Amino acid sequence: MALDRSDVEKIAHLARLQIDEQDIPEYTQNLSNILDLVDQMQAVDTSDVEPMANALDAVQRLRKDAVTEENNRDNLQSVAPAVENGLFQVPKVIE
Repeated sequence: MALDRSDVEKIAHLARLQIDEQDIPEYTQNLSNILDLVDQMQAVDTSDVEPMANALDAVQRLRKDAVTEENNRDNLQSVAPAVENGLFQVPKVIE
């Protein structure tokens, strides 16, 4: 599918792109090449091709949900400037 200058200008307008006048022929050629490639890919007979595996069919190997660290909350809060009921207190930043 060949594009012409007006097609590229319309595409650029719709995409809100500003293209220099001297670059339009290069854009025209590149976009035409891309559309030709899409046409070639659509022309391939894929009726005998088995679909690839779906990513949703994959099963992830998950690690055990087990505690691997000690509770260091008391040690960490011992150096905190303000703690209340096991929570860090911070100054109010939004009024």
